[in-house]
Amino acid sequence: MKLNILAIGVHPDDVELCCSGALINEIKAGKKVGIVDLTQGELGTRGTVESRYDEAANAAQIMGVAIRENLKMRDGFFKNDEEHQLKLIKVIRKYKPEIVLGNVMADRHPDHGRAGHLINDSCFLSGLAKVETFDDEGLQQEKWRPKYFFQYLQDWYHEPELIIDVTDAFDLKMQAIDAYKTQVHTNESDADGPQTYISTPEFKEAIIARCRLMGKRIGVKYAEGFISNKHIGLKNFDALILNET
Repeated sequence: MKLNILAIGVHPDDVELCCSGALINEIKAGKKVGIVDLTQGELGTRGTVESRYDEAANAAQIMGVAIRENLKMRDGFFKNDEEHQLKLIKVIRKYKPEIVLGNVMADRHPDHGRAGHLINDSCFLSGLAKVETFDDEGLQQEKWRPKYFFQYLQDWYHEPELIIDVTDAFDLKMQAIDAYKTQVHTNESDADGPQTYISTPEFKEAIIARCRLMGKRIGVKYAEGFISNKHIGLKNFDALILNET
């Protein structure tokens, strides 16, 4: 299956927290969108590997994505090396996305930044014919390089270069986030484990506040921000949002 957009997250829930609004927009517009999680989030304080799979599947259904896969890299200990790059290149060549969305390349969480560099390097190497990969049937894959890799914002110290209006998708975005019942704040019980950075009510409030802040910058209610390592071109000025604020 060829995808228009492939979103990659090092942990299940990264995509939902950071760029699910943009994905929902594209799905509503008829685009084929998929998600690949690099790890199972097995080092997370709350929940289990099994519960994370269930939550990820529920979130994918809410968003309406075409596929979701998990590459089962080691949470906390995966590397940006040849072995891991080839695993990701195989997936990129399998789905041939025009656009890849992935973790930011510098973040307070070391997994996020390392994953961002892994995704960036794999997107480039996937376009080299002499980098050989084979599909599940043993057939050699053709080279494929996505046109863009956009990094979604994960913490507060990055300035976006691209801001996308997600106002119409925001309710579904929050439903997808709430699918991670063991991870984000959905009730007052500590049955899923001790409170963590993302399981407090304040964390979810911060996600909403960031979307409001991004929206304010372009004159809409909610938006998501991205960073690009290459220039972004427009065919015409009609693609611009008129910011009258």
